[in-house]
Amino acid sequence: MSKRSTKKIRLTREGYEKLKKELEELRHILIYEISERIKEARELGDISENSEYEAAKDEQGRISSRIMEIEELLNSAEIIDKTDNEHVDLGSWVVLKNISTGEELKIRIVTPQEADIFNGKISVDSPIGKSIIGRKVGEKVKVNSPKGVVEYEILAIEAS
Repeated sequence: MSKRSTKKIRLTREGYEKLKKELEELRHILIYEISERIKEARELGDISENSEYEAAKDEQGRISSRIMEIEELLNSAEIIDKTDNEHVDLGSWVVLKNISTGEELKIRIVTPQEADIFNGKISVDSPIGKSIIGRKVGEKVKVNSPKGVVEYEILAIEAS
C-alpha cells in the first residue's frame, strides 16, 4: 500500500490550470492514441518480438506515471493568489535592476514545478528566488550565479 503525502504543494493559479490541461491531454493520448497503437501492434502477430508493441507499452507506462504524478500534485495543491505588493512572495512579479549593468529584468517567483526560465518564471528555490523572497522594493540583494556574484535592486513588486 502506498503512503500518500498530505503535504500541500503551493501553485499559482496559472500553474494549476496548466497541470490540469496537461492531465487532460495525457489522458486523451493514453485512452485513444496509445490504445490504438497497442491494438495495431497486436494485430501484427507475435508480440514477444514486436518492437512497435514494446514501444507503445513503454510509452503507456511513462504516460500513466506522469498522470499519477499530476493527479497527486493537483490533489495536494494549495493555490496561491498573491495580493500583497509589499513583499516578494510566491506568485510575485518582480522587476530587478542589475546594479553593474543597469539591465532590468522582470521575473515571476514560482514553485519548482512551474519554473520556466525562458518565460521569466524563476523557482523560489533558485539562487535568485532565495535571495529576493520576503524582500521589499528598494532593497538590494546579492545573488551567486555561474558568472560570480551579481547585485540587484528590487524596483517593483506586482501581485499575480
